[in-house]
Amino acid sequence: MDTGVIILAAGNSSRLGRPKQLLELNGKTLISHVIEEAENAKIQVIAVVTGSNSDLIQQEIKDKKILIVDNQSWEIGMASGINAGLSALLNFNNKIESIIISVCDQPFISRAIFDSLIDAKNNTNKGIVASHYQNIIGTPVLFDKKYFGDLKALTGEEGAKKILKVYPNDLVSVPFENGEIDIDTQSDYLNLQNHK
Repeated sequence: MDTGVIILAAGNSSRLGRPKQLLELNGKTLISHVIEEAENAKIQVIAVVTGSNSDLIQQEIKDKKILIVDNQSWEIGMASGINAGLSALLNFNNKIESIIISVCDQPFISRAIFDSLIDAKNNTNKGIVASHYQNIIGTPVLFDKKYFGDLKALTGEEGAKKILKVYPNDLVSVPFENGEIDIDTQSDYLNLQNHK
């Protein structure tokens, strides 16, 4: 089963004041960390969707063996990034059976998390496998190809969570330790650096 991942990296990090995709932790930028974890997982194709600060982010990841998707419509919301990433993955590899949607500001994301989503899909035959942390069902989340149409139908600020709510009976979740930790502000970043 071929699996692709869409890494959403288009946001403008307005609360942080600089591109969070390029923040460094443990000697790597957040975007490079997520890409490297995906490269080491059971994933065949990686698409990184950029938008705001696209030139800076593309410069950081230009040597990676990934699809870089410049989403010119990033300001209209997350749905446009999901659409752009999904189209790029399917154009590159039409044998993709499932996709994972990931963000780049969860610093504890790992190969093991990506693989646990894929393993849970194979073991349960559920069409949606999400991560759970602190009573939250969220990213990264895997969708079987039967949901590609639903993903393409998302608009504006709608994210994939909308689909999770519509199909609760076809959903299973896997634990993601520290998945609730993300970086939105300078204070989040400083706390994380001190947490090491």
